Amino acid sequence: MTDTTPPMHPMEREQLRAKSTLVVTVKSSNEFHDSVSNGIEALEQGDAVDSTPTLSFTSYDDLMKTLTPRVLDLIEAVRQEEPASINETARVVDRDVKNVHEELSRLAQLGIIFFEENGQNKRPVVWFDELVINLPFDPEADDTAATAP
Repeated sequence: MTDTTPPMHPMEREQLRAKSTLVVTVKSSNEFHDSVSNGIEALEQGDAVDSTPTLSFTSYDDLMKTLTPRVLDLIEAVRQEEPASINETARVVDRDVKNVHEELSRLAQLGIIFFEENGQNKRPVVWFDELVINLPFDPEADDTAATAP
């Protein structure tokens, strides 16, 4: 298994640890683009911008496929138990090492966790104390609206 997680500078890790909340939301691609563009413009003008770490999905389905109850349990176990390796994480959650490794790698790609390497071990770290899921119900949103059964 290869890890495609980009390396994180130690300063980035410290900045993440200083943040205690991760906000997860659903935004269309256009809304996300507009939000980033507005933030860049505000910074260029010297204005303050909200620096709350936010993970945006383009649809409710993508959010629900990614943050399943099983994945949320894994995140909580890593946060509470602070396992020293992926193998130890698998033991803590009583699951297959390969499956846990794949889920942790996906979470690292999304920025939900990061790995601290110590020799051969990769220790997963959940950098936030609180995960807030913000689900806007905007009838004007293009591909983010949930369909009723």
